[in-house]
Amino acid sequence: ADDLTDPAPANTFAHLDATTVLSRAISEMGIYPAVDPLDSTSRALNRQVVGDEHYETATKVQEILQRYKDLRDIIAILGMDELSDEDKVTVRRARKIQQFLSQPFFVAEQFTGMPGKFVPLKETVRSFKEIIEGRHDDLPEQVFKYQGGIDEVLAAARALQAAKATETVEAAEAAAETTAVKA
Repeated sequence: ADDLTDPAPANTFAHLDATTVLSRAISEMGIYPAVDPLDSTSRALNRQVVGDEHYETATKVQEILQRYKDLRDIIAILGMDELSDEDKVTVRRARKIQQFLSQPFFVAEQFTGMPGKFVPLKETVRSFKEIIEGRHDDLPEQVFKYQGGIDEVLAAARALQAAKATETVEAAEAAAETTAVKA
């Protein structure tokens, strides 16, 4: 059911402990599984069940994603430059969170060509906590996609940096050769 306001699914959802909502918009961004973390719900997400750190991290992730959703129209009309510095940080973190929500599943290996990964819950909570605290604000958002935990993100960032350094050296060498040929 695409329309979550339709009475039939809405009434059914009221009796469920959890709902997972898949989103076409998230799928169009190439993020799989295309789970909408703002429309999906779980009654288990409370302090008594998951503990303080997990609860606070998850709700802060939701707050950041909701603020980004609220800002998207402003960004589309006026651009990022018109946002406050705080909102710019929120948008950058939200985009990293969106990418980090992508998951390489074991059952999808044959379709994606990516090996599946298992990430323990504590590692997942730690990873998201580090993102929302801004510990990885310096990393590009593309290194967060289809990674397991934050350690894999850091490894991907190092690999990207090394690749860029190699490209820079090769470009400098090519420029030097061109200059030498002209001389």
